[in-house]
Amino acid sequence: MGAGLAHLGSCDMGVVSELKELLYTDSAVAGEAAGDELDEVVAELRNYSRETHHEKIIRGIAMCLALVNFGQEDNADATVEEMRGDRDPIIRYGAMYALALAYCGTGSNKAVRILLHTAVSDVNDDVRMASVIGLAFVLHKTPERVPEIVRLLLESFNPHVRYASCMAVGIAMAGTGDSEAVSLLEPMLTDMADHVRQGALLGTAMIYMQQSDGCNRRGAKSFRDKLAGLVSDKHQTTLTKMGAILATGLIDAGGRNCSLSLGSRGGFTKMTSAAGLALWLQHWYWYPLMHTLSLALTPTCTIGLNGDFMYPKRFEVVCDARPSAFAYPRKLEEKKEEAKKRVETVALSATAKNKARLARKKAKEEEEAGGGAGGDMDVDAKDDAKPATEEGKEEEKKDVDGMEVDGAKPEEGDAAATAGGGKKKKKKEPEPTSFRVGNPARVTSSQASFCRYDLGQRYRPVRPDAPPLGRAHAHRLEARRGGRRTGRGEDARAGRGGRPPSGVRVDAPGASRAPRRGRGGRVWGG
Repeated sequence: MGAGLAHLGSCDMGVVSELKELLYTDSAVAGEAAGDELDEVVAELRNYSRETHHEKIIRGIAMCLALVNFGQEDNADATVEEMRGDRDPIIRYGAMYALALAYCGTGSNKAVRILLHTAVSDVNDDVRMASVIGLAFVLHKTPERVPEIVRLLLESFNPHVRYASCMAVGIAMAGTGDSEAVSLLEPMLTDMADHVRQGALLGTAMIYMQQSDGCNRRGAKSFRDKLAGLVSDKHQTTLTKMGAILATGLIDAGGRNCSLSLGSRGGFTKMTSAAGLALWLQHWYWYPLMHTLSLALTPTCTIGLNGDFMYPKRFEVVCDARPSAFAYPRKLEEKKEEAKKRVETVALSATAKNKARLARKKAKEEEEAGGGAGGDMDVDAKDDAKPATEEGKEEEKKDVDGMEVDGAKPEEGDAAATAGGGKKKKKKEPEPTSFRVGNPARVTSSQASFCRYDLGQRYRPVRPDAPPLGRAHAHRLEARRGGRRTGRGEDARAGRGGRPPSGVRVDAPGASRAPRRGRGGRVWGG
Protein backbone atom coordinates (compact mmCIF):
# COMPACT_ATOMS: atom_id res chain seq x y z
CA MET A 1 0.00 0.00 0.00
CA GLY A 2 2.76 2.42 0.90
CA ALA A 3 4.72 1.62 -2.26
CA GLY A 4 1.68 2.27 -4.41
CA LEU A 5 0.89 5.61 -2.79
CA ALA A 6 4.54 6.70 -2.93
CA HIS A 7 4.72 5.94 -6.68
CA LEU A 8 1.21 7.21 -7.46
CA GLY A 9 1.03 8.15 -11.14
CA SER A 10 4.74 7.51 -11.77
CA CYS A 11 4.23 4.59 -14.24
CA ASP A 12 7.23 2.84 -12.67
CA MET A 13 7.16 -0.64 -14.21
CA GLY A 14 9.58 -2.00 -11.60
CA VAL A 15 7.11 -1.29 -8.83
CA VAL A 16 4.29 -2.67 -10.99
CA SER A 17 6.09 -5.99 -11.51
CA GLU A 18 6.78 -6.37 -7.80
CA LEU A 19 3.16 -5.65 -6.92
CA LYS A 20 2.01 -8.17 -9.53
CA GLU A 21 4.19 -10.86 -7.98
CA LEU A 22 2.70 -10.03 -4.60
CA LEU A 23 -0.79 -10.20 -6.06
CA TYR A 24 -0.25 -13.65 -7.55
CA THR A 25 0.87 -15.13 -4.22
CA ASP A 26 -2.86 -15.65 -3.54
CA SER A 27 -2.57 -14.05 -0.10
CA ALA A 28 -5.85 -12.37 0.76
CA VAL A 29 -4.67 -9.30 2.70
CA ALA A 30 -1.52 -8.67 0.66
CA GLY A 31 -3.46 -9.25 -2.54
CA GLU A 32 -6.03 -6.60 -1.66
CA ALA A 33 -3.32 -4.03 -0.96
CA ALA A 34 -1.44 -4.88 -4.15
CA GLY A 35 -4.63 -4.75 -6.19
CA ASP A 36 -5.46 -1.28 -4.86
CA GLU A 37 -2.12 0.05 -6.08
CA LEU A 38 -1.67 -1.68 -9.45
CA ASP A 39 -2.16 0.67 -12.40
CA GLU A 40 -1.35 -1.92 -15.06
CA VAL A 41 -3.14 -4.06 -17.60
CA VAL A 42 -6.90 -3.99 -17.09
CA ALA A 43 -7.65 -7.19 -18.97
CA GLU A 44 -5.07 -9.17 -17.01
CA LEU A 45 -6.54 -8.05 -13.72
CA ARG A 46 -10.08 -8.80 -14.86
CA ASN A 47 -9.08 -12.34 -15.78
CA TYR A 48 -7.40 -12.89 -12.44
CA SER A 49 -10.47 -11.58 -10.59
CA ARG A 50 -12.48 -14.41 -12.20
CA GLU A 51 -9.92 -17.05 -11.20
CA THR A 52 -9.37 -16.17 -7.54
CA HIS A 53 -11.85 -16.97 -4.79
CA HIS A 54 -10.66 -14.39 -2.24
CA GLU A 55 -13.12 -11.52 -1.86
CA LYS A 56 -10.36 -9.22 -0.60
CA ILE A 57 -8.32 -9.73 -3.77
CA ILE A 58 -11.37 -9.20 -5.96
CA ARG A 59 -12.18 -5.99 -4.09
CA GLY A 60 -8.58 -4.80 -4.47
CA ILE A 61 -8.72 -5.44 -8.22
CA ALA A 62 -12.07 -3.64 -8.47
CA MET A 63 -10.63 -0.55 -6.76
CA CYS A 64 -7.53 -0.81 -8.95
CA LEU A 65 -9.70 -0.64 -12.07
CA ALA A 66 -11.48 2.36 -10.59
CA LEU A 67 -8.23 4.25 -9.90
CA VAL A 68 -6.87 3.44 -13.37
CA ASN A 69 -9.84 5.21 -14.96
CA PHE A 70 -9.43 8.46 -13.01
CA GLY A 71 -10.17 11.44 -15.27
CA GLN A 72 -10.76 9.29 -18.36
CA GLU A 73 -14.40 10.39 -18.81
CA ASP A 74 -15.73 8.92 -22.09
CA ASN A 75 -12.69 6.68 -22.54
CA ALA A 76 -13.72 4.73 -19.45
CA ASP A 77 -17.28 4.03 -20.60
CA ALA A 78 -16.45 0.64 -22.13
CA THR A 79 -14.69 -0.59 -18.99
CA VAL A 80 -17.43 0.74 -16.73
CA GLU A 81 -20.20 -0.88 -18.77
CA GLU A 82 -18.40 -4.22 -18.71
CA MET A 83 -17.94 -4.03 -14.95
CA ARG A 84 -21.56 -2.96 -14.39
CA GLY A 85 -22.79 -6.09 -16.18
CA ASP A 86 -20.68 -8.50 -14.14
CA ARG A 87 -22.41 -11.09 -11.97
CA ASP A 88 -20.00 -10.49 -9.08
CA PRO A 89 -21.34 -7.65 -6.86
CA ILE A 90 -17.79 -6.69 -5.86
CA ILE A 91 -16.93 -5.93 -9.50
CA ARG A 92 -20.13 -3.89 -9.83
CA TYR A 93 -19.09 -2.12 -6.63
CA GLY A 94 -15.81 -1.17 -8.30
CA ALA A 95 -17.72 -0.03 -11.39
CA MET A 96 -19.46 2.68 -9.36
CA TYR A 97 -16.13 4.03 -8.11
CA ALA A 98 -14.67 3.76 -11.63
CA LEU A 99 -17.54 5.86 -12.98
CA ALA A 100 -17.25 8.38 -10.15
CA LEU A 101 -13.48 8.81 -10.57
CA ALA A 102 -13.67 8.89 -14.38
CA TYR A 103 -16.10 11.85 -14.24
CA CYS A 104 -14.74 13.35 -11.00
CA GLY A 105 -15.53 17.06 -10.87
CA THR A 106 -17.18 17.16 -14.31
CA GLY A 107 -20.80 17.30 -13.11
CA SER A 108 -21.76 14.97 -15.96
CA ASN A 109 -25.51 14.39 -16.11
CA LYS A 110 -24.91 10.99 -17.72
CA ALA A 111 -22.78 9.85 -14.78
CA VAL A 112 -25.27 11.23 -12.25
CA ARG A 113 -28.14 9.45 -14.00
CA ILE A 114 -26.31 6.08 -13.97
CA LEU A 115 -25.36 6.45 -10.31
CA LEU A 116 -28.90 7.33 -9.24
CA HIS A 117 -30.37 4.46 -11.27
CA THR A 118 -27.98 1.99 -9.62
CA ALA A 119 -28.75 3.41 -6.16
CA VAL A 120 -32.39 2.33 -6.44
CA SER A 121 -32.18 -0.74 -8.70
CA ASP A 122 -29.18 -2.89 -7.75
CA VAL A 123 -29.84 -5.89 -5.53
CA ASN A 124 -26.59 -5.56 -3.53
CA ASP A 125 -26.37 -3.09 -0.64
CA ASP A 126 -22.67 -2.36 -1.12
CA VAL A 127 -23.19 -1.45 -4.79
CA ARG A 128 -26.00 0.93 -3.84
CA MET A 129 -23.82 2.49 -1.17
CA ALA A 130 -20.94 3.05 -3.62
CA SER A 131 -23.24 4.62 -6.22
CA VAL A 132 -24.60 7.21 -3.76
CA ILE A 133 -21.12 8.13 -2.50
CA GLY A 134 -19.98 8.50 -6.12
CA LEU A 135 -22.31 11.50 -6.49
CA ALA A 136 -20.03 13.53 -4.21
CA PHE A 137 -17.04 12.88 -6.49
CA VAL A 138 -18.85 13.81 -9.70
CA LEU A 139 -20.42 16.98 -8.24
CA HIS A 140 -17.61 18.22 -6.00
CA LYS A 141 -17.29 21.47 -8.01
CA THR A 142 -21.01 22.20 -7.51
CA PRO A 143 -21.46 20.92 -3.94
CA GLU A 144 -24.79 22.65 -3.35
CA ARG A 145 -26.44 20.14 -5.73
CA VAL A 146 -25.59 17.11 -3.60
CA PRO A 147 -27.94 17.83 -0.64
CA GLU A 148 -30.77 18.47 -3.07
CA ILE A 149 -30.21 15.18 -4.91
CA VAL A 150 -29.79 12.92 -1.87
CA ARG A 151 -32.57 14.52 0.19
CA LEU A 152 -34.98 11.70 -0.64
CA LEU A 153 -32.29 9.03 -0.36
CA LEU A 154 -31.78 10.02 3.29
CA GLU A 155 -35.30 8.70 3.91
CA SER A 156 -34.63 5.38 2.17
CA PHE A 157 -35.63 2.12 3.85
CA ASN A 158 -32.14 0.76 3.12
CA PRO A 159 -29.67 1.67 5.90
CA HIS A 160 -26.69 1.38 3.52
CA VAL A 161 -28.23 4.05 1.29
CA ARG A 162 -28.81 6.31 4.28
CA TYR A 163 -25.20 5.83 5.40
CA ALA A 164 -23.92 6.65 1.91
CA SER A 165 -26.14 9.73 1.70
CA CYS A 166 -24.65 11.06 4.96
CA MET A 167 -21.13 10.53 3.64
CA ALA A 168 -21.95 12.14 0.28
CA VAL A 169 -23.34 15.28 1.93
CA GLY A 170 -20.34 15.49 4.26
CA ILE A 171 -17.77 15.12 1.45
CA ALA A 172 -19.50 17.66 -0.78
CA MET A 173 -20.09 20.30 1.93
CA ALA A 174 -16.85 19.77 3.87
CA GLY A 175 -15.63 22.88 5.70
CA THR A 176 -18.64 25.03 4.78
CA GLY A 177 -20.65 24.89 8.02
CA ASP A 178 -23.81 24.91 5.89
CA SER A 179 -26.86 24.91 8.15
CA GLU A 180 -29.10 23.22 5.58
CA ALA A 181 -26.72 20.31 5.17
CA VAL A 182 -26.43 19.93 8.94
CA SER A 183 -30.22 19.92 9.30
CA LEU A 184 -30.40 17.05 6.79
CA LEU A 185 -27.95 14.94 8.78
CA GLU A 186 -29.29 15.78 12.23
CA PRO A 187 -32.12 13.18 12.19
CA MET A 188 -29.60 10.53 11.15
CA LEU A 189 -27.68 11.02 14.42
CA THR A 190 -30.48 9.13 16.18
CA ASP A 191 -31.06 6.49 13.49
CA MET A 192 -31.79 2.94 14.61
CA ALA A 193 -28.89 1.49 12.58
CA ASP A 194 -25.54 2.02 14.27
CA HIS A 195 -23.56 2.36 11.03
CA VAL A 196 -25.97 5.09 9.86
CA ARG A 197 -25.25 7.00 13.06
CA GLN A 198 -21.55 6.54 12.33
CA GLY A 199 -21.98 8.01 8.84
CA ALA A 200 -23.97 10.94 10.22
CA LEU A 201 -21.24 11.70 12.76
CA LEU A 202 -18.52 11.59 10.09
CA GLY A 203 -20.54 13.69 7.64
CA THR A 204 -21.38 16.35 10.23
CA ALA A 205 -17.74 16.48 11.35
CA MET A 206 -16.66 17.15 7.75
CA ILE A 207 -19.14 20.02 7.47
CA TYR A 208 -17.96 21.59 10.75
CA MET A 209 -14.25 21.40 9.89
CA GLN A 210 -12.49 24.72 10.76
CA GLN A 211 -15.72 26.27 12.02
CA SER A 212 -15.79 28.34 15.20
CA ASP A 213 -17.94 27.52 18.21
CA GLY A 214 -20.51 30.14 17.20
CA CYS A 215 -21.14 28.58 13.78
CA ASN A 216 -24.75 27.69 12.99
CA ARG A 217 -26.11 29.23 16.23
CA ARG A 218 -23.49 27.44 18.29
CA GLY A 219 -24.36 24.17 16.59
CA ALA A 220 -20.67 23.38 16.16
CA LYS A 221 -20.10 23.73 19.91
CA SER A 222 -23.01 21.45 20.77
CA PHE A 223 -21.82 18.88 18.22
CA ARG A 224 -18.36 18.82 19.79
CA ASP A 225 -19.95 18.28 23.19
CA LYS A 226 -22.02 15.46 21.73
CA LEU A 227 -18.90 13.77 20.36
CA ALA A 228 -17.20 13.99 23.75
CA GLY A 229 -20.23 12.41 25.38
CA LEU A 230 -20.43 9.55 22.87
CA VAL A 231 -16.74 8.73 23.21
CA SER A 232 -17.02 8.42 26.99
CA ASP A 233 -20.37 6.61 26.94
CA LYS A 234 -19.88 2.93 27.81
CA HIS A 235 -23.31 1.90 26.54
CA GLN A 236 -22.84 2.94 22.90
CA THR A 237 -22.37 0.34 20.17
CA THR A 238 -18.93 -0.24 18.71
CA LEU A 239 -19.66 1.34 15.32
CA THR A 240 -21.23 4.45 16.84
CA LYS A 241 -18.35 4.96 19.26
CA MET A 242 -15.88 4.36 16.43
CA GLY A 243 -17.65 7.01 14.36
CA ALA A 244 -17.48 9.47 17.26
CA ILE A 245 -13.74 8.86 17.69
CA LEU A 246 -13.06 9.29 13.97
CA ALA A 247 -15.27 12.39 13.84
CA THR A 248 -13.37 13.93 16.76
CA GLY A 249 -10.12 13.60 14.85
CA LEU A 250 -11.66 14.62 11.54
CA ILE A 251 -13.19 17.87 12.78
CA ASP A 252 -9.78 18.96 14.14
CA ALA A 253 -7.67 17.52 11.30
CA GLY A 254 -4.25 19.08 10.85
CA GLY A 255 -4.48 21.02 14.08
CA ARG A 256 -7.62 22.75 12.71
CA ASN A 257 -5.50 24.14 9.88
CA CYS A 258 -6.60 21.72 7.14
CA SER A 259 -9.78 21.17 5.19
CA LEU A 260 -11.10 18.29 3.11
CA SER A 261 -10.94 19.25 -0.55
CA LEU A 262 -10.88 17.43 -3.88
CA GLY A 263 -9.91 20.52 -5.87
CA SER A 264 -6.94 22.85 -6.06
CA ARG A 265 -6.94 26.63 -5.71
CA GLY A 266 -7.05 26.95 -9.48
CA GLY A 267 -10.18 24.81 -9.73
CA PHE A 268 -8.54 21.60 -10.96
CA THR A 269 -9.34 18.20 -9.50
CA LYS A 270 -6.39 16.77 -7.57
CA MET A 271 -5.66 13.15 -8.35
CA THR A 272 -3.99 12.46 -5.01
CA SER A 273 -6.97 13.85 -3.08
CA ALA A 274 -9.49 11.84 -5.08
CA ALA A 275 -7.45 8.63 -4.76
CA GLY A 276 -6.88 9.14 -1.04
CA LEU A 277 -10.55 9.81 -0.34
CA ALA A 278 -11.70 6.83 -2.44
CA LEU A 279 -9.33 4.52 -0.57
CA TRP A 280 -10.34 5.99 2.80
CA LEU A 281 -13.94 5.04 2.11
CA GLN A 282 -12.80 1.40 1.92
CA HIS A 283 -12.02 1.39 5.67
CA TRP A 284 -15.44 -0.21 5.88
CA TYR A 285 -13.63 -3.43 4.86
CA TRP A 286 -10.03 -2.79 5.98
CA TYR A 287 -9.20 -0.47 8.88
CA PRO A 288 -5.60 0.41 7.82
CA LEU A 289 -7.06 2.38 4.90
CA MET A 290 -8.19 5.07 7.36
CA HIS A 291 -4.76 6.70 7.09
CA THR A 292 -5.21 7.51 3.38
CA LEU A 293 -7.57 10.36 4.28
CA SER A 294 -4.51 12.55 4.87
CA LEU A 295 -4.01 12.67 1.08
CA ALA A 296 -7.30 14.55 0.73
CA LEU A 297 -6.49 17.21 3.36
CA THR A 298 -5.45 20.65 2.13
CA PRO A 299 -3.83 23.29 4.39
CA THR A 300 -5.77 26.57 4.45
CA CYS A 301 -3.31 29.40 4.88
CA THR A 302 -2.06 32.51 3.15
CA ILE A 303 1.67 33.18 2.88
CA GLY A 304 3.22 36.31 1.39
CA LEU A 305 6.69 35.88 -0.09
CA ASN A 306 9.09 38.30 -1.73
CA GLY A 307 11.51 37.65 -4.57
CA ASP A 308 13.94 35.86 -2.24
CA PHE A 309 11.21 33.50 -0.97
CA MET A 310 11.23 35.09 2.47
CA TYR A 311 8.06 36.26 4.16
CA PRO A 312 7.96 39.88 5.42
CA LYS A 313 6.88 40.63 8.95
CA ARG A 314 5.08 43.85 8.09
CA PHE A 315 2.61 42.36 5.66
CA GLU A 316 -0.92 41.85 6.92
CA VAL A 317 -4.32 40.96 5.54
CA VAL A 318 -7.45 42.75 6.74
CA CYS A 319 -10.49 40.62 7.56
CA ASP A 320 -13.78 42.54 7.63
CA ALA A 321 -15.48 40.29 10.17
CA ARG A 322 -15.60 39.77 13.91
CA PRO A 323 -12.57 37.90 15.31
CA SER A 324 -14.80 35.32 16.97
CA ALA A 325 -16.38 34.37 13.63
CA PHE A 326 -13.21 32.59 12.47
CA ALA A 327 -11.43 31.95 15.75
CA TYR A 328 -10.07 28.56 16.75
CA PRO A 329 -12.56 26.53 18.81
CA ARG A 330 -11.75 26.28 22.49
CA LYS A 331 -9.76 23.27 23.58
CA LEU A 332 -11.43 20.60 25.63
CA GLU A 333 -10.80 20.98 29.34
CA GLU A 334 -10.61 18.04 31.68
CA LYS A 335 -13.19 18.24 34.42
CA LYS A 336 -11.70 18.55 37.89
CA GLU A 337 -13.24 16.53 40.68
CA GLU A 338 -14.56 18.83 43.39
CA ALA A 339 -14.09 17.93 47.05
CA LYS A 340 -17.25 16.63 48.65
CA LYS A 341 -18.77 19.17 51.03
CA ARG A 342 -20.57 18.19 54.19
CA VAL A 343 -24.29 18.83 53.96
CA GLU A 344 -25.60 21.02 56.78
CA THR A 345 -28.48 19.64 58.82
CA VAL A 346 -31.74 21.46 58.20
CA ALA A 347 -33.39 22.84 61.36
CA LEU A 348 -37.10 21.99 61.42
CA SER A 349 -39.71 24.44 62.74
CA ALA A 350 -40.85 21.90 65.35
CA THR A 351 -37.31 21.67 66.67
CA ALA A 352 -37.11 25.47 66.97
CA LYS A 353 -40.41 25.62 68.86
CA ASN A 354 -39.24 22.87 71.20
CA LYS A 355 -36.01 24.75 71.92
CA ALA A 356 -37.97 27.96 72.62
CA ARG A 357 -40.32 26.11 75.00
CA LEU A 358 -37.35 24.62 76.87
CA ALA A 359 -35.73 28.06 77.09
CA ARG A 360 -38.90 29.59 78.57
CA LYS A 361 -39.17 26.76 81.06
CA LYS A 362 -35.54 27.14 82.10
CA ALA A 363 -35.92 30.92 82.47
CA LYS A 364 -39.00 30.45 84.63
CA GLU A 365 -37.19 28.00 86.87
CA GLU A 366 -34.23 30.37 87.27
CA GLU A 367 -36.60 33.23 88.07
CA GLU A 368 -38.27 31.23 90.79
CA ALA A 369 -34.89 30.19 92.17
CA GLY A 370 -33.51 33.77 92.11
CA GLY A 371 -36.55 35.31 93.79
CA GLY A 372 -37.22 38.35 91.63
CA ALA A 373 -33.63 39.15 90.73
CA GLY A 374 -34.12 38.13 87.15
CA GLY A 375 -35.24 41.37 85.53
CA ASP A 376 -32.64 41.13 82.89
CA MET A 377 -33.30 37.44 82.60
CA ASP A 378 -36.92 38.18 81.71
CA VAL A 379 -35.80 40.25 78.77
CA ASP A 380 -33.35 37.62 77.64
CA ALA A 381 -35.92 34.91 77.99
CA LYS A 382 -38.40 36.90 75.97
CA ASP A 383 -35.84 37.46 73.28
CA ASP A 384 -34.90 33.79 73.23
CA ALA A 385 -38.53 32.82 73.19
CA LYS A 386 -39.09 34.29 69.75
CA PRO A 387 -39.89 31.49 67.34
CA ALA A 388 -37.25 30.72 64.79
CA THR A 389 -39.76 31.19 62.03
CA GLU A 390 -40.34 34.83 63.07
CA GLU A 391 -36.59 35.45 63.16
CA GLY A 392 -36.29 33.97 59.66
CA LYS A 393 -39.08 36.26 58.46
CA GLU A 394 -37.38 39.33 59.93
CA GLU A 395 -34.04 38.42 58.31
CA GLU A 396 -35.77 37.79 54.98
CA LYS A 397 -37.52 41.16 55.27
CA LYS A 398 -34.19 42.86 55.90
CA ASP A 399 -32.70 41.17 52.85
CA VAL A 400 -35.66 42.21 50.71
CA ASP A 401 -35.41 45.77 51.97
CA GLY A 402 -31.71 45.77 51.14
CA MET A 403 -32.41 44.52 47.63
CA GLU A 404 -35.04 47.19 47.12
CA VAL A 405 -32.63 49.90 48.22
CA ASP A 406 -29.92 48.59 45.91
CA GLY A 407 -32.33 48.40 42.99
CA ALA A 408 -33.96 51.77 43.65
CA LYS A 409 -30.75 53.70 44.24
CA PRO A 410 -27.95 52.22 42.15
CA GLU A 411 -25.81 55.30 42.61
CA GLU A 412 -25.83 54.96 46.42
CA GLY A 413 -25.04 51.27 46.10
CA ASP A 414 -22.06 51.98 43.85
CA ALA A 415 -20.83 54.64 46.24
CA ALA A 416 -21.14 52.28 49.17
CA ALA A 417 -19.32 49.54 47.26
CA THR A 418 -16.53 51.97 46.40
CA ALA A 419 -16.31 53.23 49.96
CA GLY A 420 -16.18 49.69 51.28
CA GLY A 421 -13.35 48.78 48.95
CA GLY A 422 -15.53 46.71 46.58
CA LYS A 423 -14.58 46.20 42.92
CA LYS A 424 -16.87 47.35 40.14
CA LYS A 425 -17.70 44.85 37.41
CA LYS A 426 -15.94 45.61 34.15
CA LYS A 427 -18.24 46.35 31.27
CA LYS A 428 -17.86 43.96 28.34
CA GLU A 429 -16.25 45.84 25.50
CA PRO A 430 -17.93 45.51 22.10
CA GLU A 431 -16.19 43.14 19.71
CA PRO A 432 -14.42 44.87 16.80
CA THR A 433 -15.94 44.50 13.36
CA SER A 434 -12.60 43.79 11.66
CA PHE A 435 -9.13 42.53 12.51
CA ARG A 436 -5.75 41.91 10.89
CA VAL A 437 -3.99 38.60 10.34
CA GLY A 438 -0.23 38.40 10.13
CA ASN A 439 2.06 36.67 7.69
CA PRO A 440 1.76 33.69 7.47
CA ALA A 441 -1.72 33.04 8.83
CA ARG A 442 -4.64 30.67 8.63
CA VAL A 443 -7.35 31.82 6.21
CA THR A 444 -10.22 29.37 5.86
CA SER A 445 -12.30 28.92 2.73
CA SER A 446 -15.31 30.71 4.23
CA GLN A 447 -13.09 33.49 5.60
CA ALA A 448 -11.46 34.31 2.24
CA SER A 449 -14.47 36.28 0.99
CA PHE A 450 -14.11 38.71 3.95
CA CYS A 451 -10.38 39.31 3.47
CA ARG A 452 -8.68 42.09 1.53
CA TYR A 453 -5.21 43.56 1.17
CA ASP A 454 -4.20 46.80 2.83
CA LEU A 455 -2.53 48.60 -0.06
CA GLY A 456 -1.25 51.35 2.22
CA GLN A 457 1.28 49.14 3.98
CA ARG A 458 4.91 48.81 3.07
CA TYR A 459 4.53 45.55 1.14
CA ARG A 460 1.83 44.98 -1.39
CA PRO A 461 1.02 41.99 -3.61
CA VAL A 462 1.92 41.95 -7.27
CA ARG A 463 -1.75 41.23 -8.03
CA PRO A 464 -3.79 43.37 -5.60
CA ASP A 465 -7.04 42.28 -7.26
CA ALA A 466 -6.47 38.60 -6.34
CA PRO A 467 -8.13 37.86 -2.98
CA PRO A 468 -6.23 35.75 -0.43
CA LEU A 469 -8.00 32.46 -1.00
CA GLY A 470 -8.18 29.88 1.74
CA ARG A 471 -5.60 27.57 0.22
CA ALA A 472 -1.86 27.07 0.60
CA HIS A 473 -0.29 29.50 -1.82
CA ALA A 474 2.26 32.32 -1.92
CA HIS A 475 1.98 35.94 -2.99
CA ARG A 476 4.82 37.67 -4.73
CA LEU A 477 5.24 40.99 -3.01
CA GLU A 478 6.62 44.29 -4.16
CA ALA A 479 8.33 46.40 -1.49
CA ARG A 480 7.78 50.13 -1.93
CA ARG A 481 9.23 53.15 -0.21
CA GLY A 482 8.28 56.61 -1.36
CA GLY A 483 6.74 55.27 -4.58
CA ARG A 484 9.81 53.32 -5.74
CA ARG A 485 10.99 49.77 -5.30
CA THR A 486 13.41 49.02 -2.50
CA GLY A 487 16.10 46.40 -2.19
CA ARG A 488 15.18 42.75 -2.40
CA GLY A 489 14.59 41.02 0.88
CA GLU A 490 14.20 44.24 2.88
CA ASP A 491 12.15 43.88 6.04
CA ALA A 492 11.77 40.18 5.33
CA ARG A 493 12.06 37.18 7.54
CA ALA A 494 14.36 34.37 6.54
CA GLY A 495 13.04 30.91 5.87
CA ARG A 496 14.54 29.37 9.03
CA GLY A 497 13.34 30.87 12.27
CA GLY A 498 13.34 34.44 10.93
CA ARG A 499 17.14 34.84 11.08
CA PRO A 500 18.85 36.68 8.24
CA PRO A 501 21.48 34.70 6.33
CA SER A 502 25.17 35.23 7.02
CA GLY A 503 26.69 38.27 5.32
CA VAL A 504 23.45 40.27 5.46
CA ARG A 505 23.34 43.61 7.25
CA VAL A 506 20.24 44.18 9.37
CA ASP A 507 18.95 47.77 9.04
CA ALA A 508 16.07 47.43 11.50
CA PRO A 509 14.70 44.85 13.91
CA GLY A 510 13.49 41.94 11.81
CA ALA A 511 14.70 43.52 8.57
CA SER A 512 17.38 42.04 6.35
CA ARG A 513 19.08 43.47 3.33
CA ALA A 514 20.94 41.73 0.54
CA PRO A 515 24.77 42.11 0.75
CA ARG A 516 26.84 43.95 -1.85
CA ARG A 517 29.99 42.58 -3.36
CA GLY A 518 33.22 44.43 -4.15
CA ARG A 519 35.40 43.95 -7.21
CA GLY A 520 37.27 41.01 -5.69
CA GLY A 521 34.06 39.19 -4.81
CA ARG A 522 34.33 40.29 -1.19
CA VAL A 523 31.04 40.65 0.70
CA TRP A 524 30.64 43.93 2.56
CA GLY A 525 27.65 45.62 4.15
CA GLY A 526 25.79 48.83 3.30
